[in-house]
Amino acid sequence: MDQEARIIWINDKYRSLLGIPDDQEVIGQDVEAIIPQSLLRHVVRTGKPILLDIMEWQQRDFVVTLVPLIDDSGIVTGAVGFVLYDTIEPLTHLLSKFNQLQTQLAKKERELTLHRRAKYSFSQVLGNSTAIKEIKQSARRAAPLDSTILLLGETGTGKELLAQAIHAASPRAERPFVGVNVAAIPESLLESEFFGTAPGAFTGADRKGRKGKFELAHGGTLFLDEIGDMPLALQAKLLRALQEQEIEPLGSNRIVKVDVRIIAATSSDLENAVEEGRFRADLYYRFKVVPLQIPPLRQRLDDLPALCERFLEQIALRNHDKLRELDDTAIAALASYHWPGNIRELLNILEQVCALTDTVQLTSADFTGLLPLTSKPAVTYTRPNGIRPLAEMVAELERSAIESALAATNGKKTAAAKLLGISRAKLYERLAEFSLMPEKQANNV
Repeated sequence: MDQEARIIWINDKYRSLLGIPDDQEVIGQDVEAIIPQSLLRHVVRTGKPILLDIMEWQQRDFVVTLVPLIDDSGIVTGAVGFVLYDTIEPLTHLLSKFNQLQTQLAKKERELTLHRRAKYSFSQVLGNSTAIKEIKQSARRAAPLDSTILLLGETGTGKELLAQAIHAASPRAERPFVGVNVAAIPESLLESEFFGTAPGAFTGADRKGRKGKFELAHGGTLFLDEIGDMPLALQAKLLRALQEQEIEPLGSNRIVKVDVRIIAATSSDLENAVEEGRFRADLYYRFKVVPLQIPPLRQRLDDLPALCERFLEQIALRNHDKLRELDDTAIAALASYHWPGNIRELLNILEQVCALTDTVQLTSADFTGLLPLTSKPAVTYTRPNGIRPLAEMVAELERSAIESALAATNGKKTAAAKLLGISRAKLYERLAEFSLMPEKQANNV
């Protein structure tokens, strides 16, 4: 072929293979006039070879290779096509291998979809308090809808768990659940994280391109956590993606249609952020279609026994340890605390007490030093409103932690220092400072 994909040469064997009579003039004709489905024009236009292809000719299939002709200056001057086999039988093994790879790829995609499915359901949203019953009822009503849901609540209240439960009860349950924490991703990477990147979009980008969270969640649910920390520049692009249900990967002009259900969550005051100009009002109302306010733990203290029982079971299974129980004094101690970190803090406290004690029956004494409100005060409250210097409060907490560690290790100081994460010398220094050592040992130190 020349640069216009016109035939400039054909050998006798090729003529015979295609059944072209010797007296039929083919030189100068467009290649499609002789071989209608030929891809040689594509090779001339792109300058890229097609090393293996199946060319259909009448009732036969030929295995062919198509190569561009390029001169010394790099200009494509034409192309040449070869018939490698006049039957596809030699490719049977290759096609079988290709089909096998396609099957494996489909299997891996199914496994990935299963991996991205929700891990929690409404049965795992524990509690029988009025506050949690109301939020579960509202979430169940919203689950079958395709409306955007906005979960509001303090940190550690279980917003992602509820989001997964909503997804699991929705018509999209068999499709992916993809979560992204906006606050945990550097601002410079947020756009590519959401929308993906084209091949080689920027230095260091994947040469094959990369799908963003919108594409990964196609057909399913995209959970956007801590949206209050989203930069303004990204908010405008996200709003368009939500309204048009289409995205444009970074560094690409390609528009990708997506079908996702959005569940957003935040622990910040979005209305205040809108008033201060830190959050777009139109995006806020786009999120606030079905708002659900998750109550903090201090407003659902009736759920403490059920939550503690489940968490202690999980801790025992994970650590291959004995199952602990709480007596009434322990429950009362936990109920007296205000829980600024909510359920996440409760789990953390229970893990700490299991690590520091050997007893099966946990009492309020086991939580001394772990919960400030259940600790014995070291000094008398003399300041207005019960406020004390920070140094006194820190010293009190430190003393209580040391006492708990020594009790847990039967007075073994090396083991206690290890539990506390400090050196043995530092422990002795604190023991002397808090007068917790016998006088003889203190003099020796």
